[in-house]
Amino acid sequence: MFKLKSIYFYFLAIQISLIKFLKKIYFSTSYYNKSLISITPQQFYFHPNPFLLSFITNYKKYSFKISEIDPNILWVRHKNTRGLKELHNFLWLNLIDRKNDGKTLQKIINLWILKHSKYRKNIWESSVLSKRIISWVLNSDIILSNGLFEFKRNFLTSIILQTNHLKKNIKFEKNFSKKVEILTALLLTGLVFKEYEENYNVAIKEIEKLVKDFFDQDGFPLSRNPSDLIFFSKHLILCRESIKDAQKYIPEFLNEIINLNLICIKKITTPNDQIPFFNGGVEEDLQQFDKYIGNLKNISKDKKNIVGGIQVFKFKTNHVFFDVGVPPSKKFSKSYQSGPLSFEYYLDGIKIITNCGFGCNISPKAELLSRLTSAQSTLTLNDTSVTKFERNKLFNRSFGNSIKDSFKIADLDFFDTEESIGTIASHNGYEKNFGCTYKREISIDKYSKNLIGIDKIIKKRDGKPINYSLRFHLYPGLTAVKTISGNSVLIQLSKNKSLIFTIKDESILLEKSIFLGGNKILDNTCVTVSGNLVNRDKVIQWEIKRNI
Repeated sequence: MFKLKSIYFYFLAIQISLIKFLKKIYFSTSYYNKSLISITPQQFYFHPNPFLLSFITNYKKYSFKISEIDPNILWVRHKNTRGLKELHNFLWLNLIDRKNDGKTLQKIINLWILKHSKYRKNIWESSVLSKRIISWVLNSDIILSNGLFEFKRNFLTSIILQTNHLKKNIKFEKNFSKKVEILTALLLTGLVFKEYEENYNVAIKEIEKLVKDFFDQDGFPLSRNPSDLIFFSKHLILCRESIKDAQKYIPEFLNEIINLNLICIKKITTPNDQIPFFNGGVEEDLQQFDKYIGNLKNISKDKKNIVGGIQVFKFKTNHVFFDVGVPPSKKFSKSYQSGPLSFEYYLDGIKIITNCGFGCNISPKAELLSRLTSAQSTLTLNDTSVTKFERNKLFNRSFGNSIKDSFKIADLDFFDTEESIGTIASHNGYEKNFGCTYKREISIDKYSKNLIGIDKIIKKRDGKPINYSLRFHLYPGLTAVKTISGNSVLIQLSKNKSLIFTIKDESILLEKSIFLGGNKILDNTCVTVSGNLVNRDKVIQWEIKRNI
């Protein structure tokens, strides 16, 4: 049965690859280009707020003068694909001097239209094209300011050509992130052009369907990726605010999902205004959400504070983020990281224990490494990841690098007593191959304010000796030194502040590790406890306390 299923997906992958290849050929034909031509709008019904663009780009912190750039050399061929896409998506319009760069911008866009009005693989890729339309529409006031009639006509025609390409191909787009970008672009064109109001109706209908398909009942993405939560929230808020600018009725479902999203964001926001690094999470700018979160009246008071499989609990200045969720379905697992029962720990606003982050913005190799269980602050047996990932290149091109298997979470229990607050959970991800289950309890002692952990490896059947490694990745910048006893580590936070990490009846190794949470690789240190397990259970007790 398994082989038949594998054969089916193999041939399906071949079919998908062939269709993609034939589509690229078809898109390059004059016939297809003619099919995109339709009525050119007379004018913009209104100009949306250009500063809404800051929701989907981080460029707002910088600025430059495009008047110093030669438009004639801007659109030369670029060998770097990523750089090419960033140039052609026009999100850099958030950087320009809006008072003085209008004329130069018109020249730049006019040259782009002359050179790239027909389909080209990377330049007309759905995500790049969607971003370009969004940026052009949101900056239309300055783009069209004092422009000649011919330029205005060419600009409007180009937007419609590109939009029609998106409309024709949205049904083929399986990537949820790219789909919300497409729908945002369609929605904006439907708002600003009376002749294309149908684009708005289509977009709203499809956004509602996407919301139902992609979010759980709490408003958290089914991918369990905190960065997906941020990405979708930004686009949904952009859509809502644009609808508001157009003085149209805001659909009820849109307000509801945004409010749920914001509650989730509020719950998982870390003390340093970041998100926890679970299942594809990377460093994010959360400042845009401050005013929206501040306006929320019904922030959940639930002490469990569990969303997206992430258990959050805190006491005083101690914050713990604990992954107690199961893997997402194959359909939503393209950014899943195999780190069940991993955790991140903050003290006094400083991140102490971290996962290594997601390497998608660095390289394919970095992304693959970051998905391994060893890259998370949790247990590995024989240095094997709990969850296996699809390695077939054809499969990955067609379906994404999804998971091949799953596991169950059991014994999940949150407690909050006079003495302590914490969570217990277990998973059976190692039971099939090694005959073991893993149970972890993490708590904060309310009297000492220490972080306390109990890790249990429970043997379900006898077998061969097993190597275990319990890893605690330290956040970059923190230094660690082993003490003379060998079972504790001094973690230096600053000149006058340090912690003691202690393991009972175990020896500690300090290993080199890497951190991939941003856009580059950083060195960090990993506190590792290793040993051999034969035919008995193993209990590992540890504690993190202030060094007085």
